[in-house]
Amino acid sequence: MSSTRDLIAALKAELKLAGITYAELAQHLDLAESSVKRMFATEGDLPLSRIDEVLRVLKMDFADLARRVADAQPLRRELSEEQEQAVVKNPKLLLMAICCLSQWPFEQVITTYDFDEAEAIGHLAHLDRLGFIELRPLNRYRLLVAKTFRWRPGGPVMRFFREHAVDDYFDCDFDGEGERLMVVHGQIGHNLITAFNERLERVTQDFAQQHLADQRLPPDQRRPYTLVIAVRSWLFGPFAALRRDAAAPARAEPAVPHEPPSPLPR
Repeated sequence: MSSTRDLIAALKAELKLAGITYAELAQHLDLAESSVKRMFATEGDLPLSRIDEVLRVLKMDFADLARRVADAQPLRRELSEEQEQAVVKNPKLLLMAICCLSQWPFEQVITTYDFDEAEAIGHLAHLDRLGFIELRPLNRYRLLVAKTFRWRPGGPVMRFFREHAVDDYFDCDFDGEGERLMVVHGQIGHNLITAFNERLERVTQDFAQQHLADQRLPPDQRRPYTLVIAVRSWLFGPFAALRRDAAAPARAEPAVPHEPPSPLPR
């Protein structure tokens, strides 16, 4: 729910965009400029009647202002454990959430998948209540999650995919058109792996942007692809068993001496 502070911030932004100064607004409202400044102060008193008057000056209605406020709200990077549990409880709701993440229009969802219209609207309404989307008229919606959104590591959705999707995904030779599977092993410095992961994240963002850009193409020129990127400090079990230090605890860090070692004798 938006606070008065959010409404004031949105009005100030709209006034600036319209090039209307406090002095000019004061003339429209028949107030002193100092009174207008007090209204728009951080802790100012701006009753609904005044908001309506300012909106008339801006030639906006309250619905427009509410949308501006909603658009300015910070987007979620992930859902809570309880929210994910609610999503994954119904596979069709999870499917609708994924379609929304892909920004499919409502019509595309119900013509592609086995949803009747009322059922699909119900799922959109459920996602709206969960704070995943903002449902708008004519079954349009706005995502309330960030471009960097991810399902919780080890959370309900990722557990669902590991249980139901991983084997299915990797049960192929990856030799079809546009398909590729690469496994690369190496040792990377602790300080560099974070930067490397950021580069991989940019790849996922590029993939998502390309998906959105290609929505303008005819359906027969598009194919569904799923990109899976994973990095883990891991060694294949049968290989790990062959290590000379296989009896050592898994992932044990090398001991760090409390004092620097003595120099080697010359």
